[in-house]
Formats: sequence, structure tokens, C-alpha cells
Amino acid sequence: MDRKEKKSLREHIGEFLDIDNTRLTDDEAEFLGDFVDSYEEEYRGRSTTEKNSYTGWSSDGKYRRDEEITFTFTDQPGIRQDYSYHDDDGQNDSRSQVIRSGREILNLFKSNKVS
Repeated sequence: MDRKEKKSLREHIGEFLDIDNTRLTDDEAEFLGDFVDSYEEEYRGRSTTEKNSYTGWSSDGKYRRDEEITFTFTDQPGIRQDYSYHDDDGQNDSRSQVIRSGREILNLFKSNKVS
């Protein structure tokens, strides 16, 4: 891909995702271009959930933690990540964030957390 093509592709991707100060290989730029172009048909509204459980130690002793992470493709190109946990001692918490960074989206696909 020549410089003009890549610049044009970056501008197109930049209309939907944050790629400022992000270095992209040609393959990564093409992947993100395909991602934003096919977003409506292939991704929008899809969701995947990952559940994990593990034991750990605190000053109160051993505890068990159950975690749940849900990745949902939002209405506009991006991914909402909802995280929650519950410990067997009653402690729990949750938080959400919307990911619109091109690099973070690439990393989620590379780690197979979303597909």
C-alpha cells in the first residue's frame, strides 16, 4: 500500500475510531478499514461473555472470586466492556467502559476476546 492509500484509509478509519498517534501496519490498517466498513452488518449488537473463577488470599484469609467480562459491539463502531466480580465474602463491584481506540480494538481481536 502506498502512502496516499494509507493516508486515505487512516482518514476513513479516523471518522469512526481513535487512531491518533497510533502506528498501524498495512495489515492492521486494512483490518480496521474492513471492521468499520462491515460494522453494521457483521458486528453491531453482537456480544460475548467470558467467566472466570479463582481463589486468592487477603488479610482476612482465603477467598473465591467470580468474574464476568462482557464485550458488546455498540451502535457506533466500538466495543463496550462490562466487568463485574463477586467474592464469596460478599464484596463485589462492576464497571463499564467503551473502547473506541483502534489499537485496543486490534488487541481484543488478537487476544480472541472478541471475534
